[in-house]
Amino acid sequence: MKAGTMPPAGPKPTAAETELIRQWIAEGAAWPEGVRVGAAPPAMADDRKLVTALRRRIVMNTKERREADMKPYEAKIPGTDAVFKMTPVRGGEFVMGDEGGKGDEKPVHKVRVEPFWMGVYEVTWDEYRLFMFAARDGESPELDAISTPTRPYVEMSFGMGINGYPAISMTQHAANKYAQWLSAKTGHFYRLPTEAEWEYACKAGGAAQTPLDEYAWHEGNTNGRYQQVGKKRPNAWGLHDMLGNVMEWTLDQYDPHTYAARGSELIVNPWVKSTEPYPHAVRGGGWADQAEACRCTARVGSDASWKMQDPQLPKSVWYHTDAQWLGFRLVRPLRIPSSEEMDAAWNNGVAEDP
Repeated sequence: MKAGTMPPAGPKPTAAETELIRQWIAEGAAWPEGVRVGAAPPAMADDRKLVTALRRRIVMNTKERREADMKPYEAKIPGTDAVFKMTPVRGGEFVMGDEGGKGDEKPVHKVRVEPFWMGVYEVTWDEYRLFMFAARDGESPELDAISTPTRPYVEMSFGMGINGYPAISMTQHAANKYAQWLSAKTGHFYRLPTEAEWEYACKAGGAAQTPLDEYAWHEGNTNGRYQQVGKKRPNAWGLHDMLGNVMEWTLDQYDPHTYAARGSELIVNPWVKSTEPYPHAVRGGGWADQAEACRCTARVGSDASWKMQDPQLPKSVWYHTDAQWLGFRLVRPLRIPSSEEMDAAWNNGVAEDP
């Protein structure tokens, strides 16, 4: 794909052709037997069998076994020129929440997280477009079996920039599948961070990110658009744009009452697993938010209105076209989880809108 471009491109159906297709579907036209658009080869479905095969390769490929083995690294996505940087986040305890924050940030409670690497930057279009428009070439049954996005019906950067800019407007399902795709490409396990991991990394031991304008892009300093990643100061743990630029997906189902239910005991590696399509927890604030919303403890729940412009029925499982301030970054846990846990991280089971 040419650098700096974003499909869709090429000839498009005329309005008359599009209307004819709609009528054809509405009248119940039979789909040709055995024909599936974008389907994975029958040799390996996008399911637990695939996850088990990926985990086996990840275990064999992983050299780091102890926290002391963790070092910062830069990796190139195999077969491409796209690179991404990861930095270690040591395991530890912290106080999650903010007694001075909103209701869903209370009460504060103690949490312990295990060590992980985290993306130094938000995932950019340079990386994400490779997944969006990945071709199944038959060279890797594992890669070919992973679900990839349908072709977008609009240009997904919305004219705000591509090279070095954060990827935006993907669903949590899409971010999860990108993590699985990247894991298959690299032989390391990547996933979205949990809310706890994200907040722990954002707080970075409690070091203040002030003045905010030196660390974050927000409504007051962006001129109404996202910015290239890494242009602001990193936090104390070397992570850029944790606050502002684009809001970031986490792995958790959003529940405003989660903290109240946790009590006073130390919670280890909390993760509120998905049970319904909405809402999922989003963190950090973005370029369209006021500065007050760009805080490490601020929580936002995803909403079906983020697909308002989507003309498809049913709505796409891949795009939140109205959420042009929404992106993500990934983590790589030191501890390699079970196949069951990997599967839950990559396949939440609630991707389709009700």
